[in-house]
Amino acid sequence: MNRQSERPPAVIVMSDLAALARQHRLITDIAERGLAPLVVVGPTTDLAKLTGHIAEPAHPLSRIEAVRQFPDAVIAGVLASVQDWIADYDIRGVICSGEVFVDPCGVLSEALGLPGPGAWAARVCRDKVMQRVILRDHGPAWRAFAPHQRESAAADAYPAVVKPAGRMFSSGVVRVENDEELRAALAAYEPDETILVEELVTGPEFSVEALVHRGELLWSGVTAKLTNEDDSRYFTEIGHTSPADVPLAHSDALVAANAAILKALRFDSGITHAEFRLRDGQPVLMEIAARLPGDAITMMWHLATGKPIEPAIVDLALGVRPDYPAPTRRAVQRFVEHTPGRLTDVRYDGEPVSWIVDDAVWPLVEATTPDAPARCASVMVALARGSRLGALHDSSGRSAYVVADLPWDADPVAEVRAYTDRVELTIEPDPA
Repeated sequence: MNRQSERPPAVIVMSDLAALARQHRLITDIAERGLAPLVVVGPTTDLAKLTGHIAEPAHPLSRIEAVRQFPDAVIAGVLASVQDWIADYDIRGVICSGEVFVDPCGVLSEALGLPGPGAWAARVCRDKVMQRVILRDHGPAWRAFAPHQRESAAADAYPAVVKPAGRMFSSGVVRVENDEELRAALAAYEPDETILVEELVTGPEFSVEALVHRGELLWSGVTAKLTNEDDSRYFTEIGHTSPADVPLAHSDALVAANAAILKALRFDSGITHAEFRLRDGQPVLMEIAARLPGDAITMMWHLATGKPIEPAIVDLALGVRPDYPAPTRRAVQRFVEHTPGRLTDVRYDGEPVSWIVDDAVWPLVEATTPDAPARCASVMVALARGSRLGALHDSSGRSAYVVADLPWDADPVAEVRAYTDRVELTIEPDPA
């Protein structure tokens, strides 16, 4: 027997604690296939908390065989830090579920001859400026300014959108109406950040999730997005609907645009999450990511299709062609509006509330039959007790939300409102 067969088979997952809590089915599925889950996390993860959960036999993350934390996601550093895993284990797959690790995952999978997006596709998916250059036929009008060009930053027209090229979760993305607001926005960024100044694209926002196997687009799903842009200068996501309740022509246009982008990137294998605006019925690319989607989108596709998506992600990482179904229901996520103050409690009549920051595990949901009545599938809180609530400038400030599971023909807006109205937030006002 050769050394290759003597080494225990394993899959490397690069993520963070928040994403691991959301996609713990990844860890369970890997372990149930007889593979060792080896996990890499970045500096935002509370390593002591994660290792504590790994030590809890009943916790789904207890199936993790080994975990390592890196101070950053520099490719060379990550590869150097997992070289003993490569020697000691028969690495069968590499999965990225955290945005900062898109580059290292792409390089590592390609270096090991394993399925993955490809190093080039991963590099472009991680860099908003590269996306604007490489995919310029699909995006808005834009200008990029490196740190040394900050003083010359300008918009071609107003209103415009300013965004830092390397951030996530809508952090730092703001609408500006004139030169004065542009200068104020620039002053709030770190000195080493590259900035994009883009035209404001109006129209509804969507994401397209896609499963790709060896360059073949197997499955696409269109998710409608809701942001707070109508009431603020920001673009924080406050809701999703999967699949989007839109005319077939619109969803077909989004899927076709996404397919063209994947072809341009020479994307090989994995899941992608691309965000678009529909302007006069035409898709305009906002950005594309080579990782699992955030918020409750994976849970929502499970409810909509009747099948969890995480096993398909593991299949793709292992080179197996998955079979993922078309949706027969619709799922909706909505965040609850809040007033400023300290969040001390959340209650919901008829449904337990999951404080996912406390136990680092999202509740498991089970799909129903296509003709089942509407239901509230889950109520979750994204923050810890005692967190301060204020205006939503990015995703980190959102509090409680519901996930509703609906028949195909149900009205998503009316149905989900019936559930969000039952969520009670206890908020201690800020001192006068």
